[in-house]
Amino acid sequence: MLYSEKEVRENLRNREGKRVFYLGTRDQLTSSARDYLTRERIEILPASQAAPERYRLLSGGFMEGKPEHMTHLNAQVLVPKTHPRIAFRGKLDSLEAELLLCGQDFPHLEKDLGEVLELARRIIRCDVLEEPLPDGKLCGLAEEELRKRSHFPQDFYGQPHFMPNVRDTREVLRLNRLRCAVREAEISAAAAFVTPEGSVTRPDILRAMNRMSSMVYILMIREKAAAER
Repeated sequence: MLYSEKEVRENLRNREGKRVFYLGTRDQLTSSARDYLTRERIEILPASQAAPERYRLLSGGFMEGKPEHMTHLNAQVLVPKTHPRIAFRGKLDSLEAELLLCGQDFPHLEKDLGEVLELARRIIRCDVLEEPLPDGKLCGLAEEELRKRSHFPQDFYGQPHFMPNVRDTREVLRLNRLRCAVREAEISAAAAFVTPEGSVTRPDILRAMNRMSSMVYILMIREKAAAER
């Protein structure tokens, strides 16, 4: 099996209080997965050293081993692959793919899109490890500044809100598709982290998704304004 970074994150194990990753003799890692393990100082051990796993279930029970229809919510808990948090991670994977393609196609946007990509990856990490998501600026803009610029683009970029059309530049139309991918991930986050009673379990992630949506829209506005000059 070839493990991607996402699959490595989902299959981390705990050994004597430290995160480890067990790799089979016929298994391999993608370069991004190996870089992630190196960066996080997670030891790679032979799969033969792994003891049979006993996983917890959300129902309160336990399961020996991991069946194909289930995956890791975190290192100890298994859930069906249809679980809302797993669906959200899948949406973030699709979003990352769009970000990478946009960055490759439009080098002048690579820096800003790279920051959005890094935020998406931090969100996955903090969800899997159930850690708080650090706050901070995105592309040099704090949350309130992002809100103002996305709500009142005419004041900052000389470009009002607009509906994309077939005569727009490829940059504008690709960013519009990226904006849609962000919004789909944002809706998926709401499904994952808002209870039926309306309580928010991860306000930090929902806030970050909203900031990401604003930033991609601002990039779209900027490209539209540049094309109109």
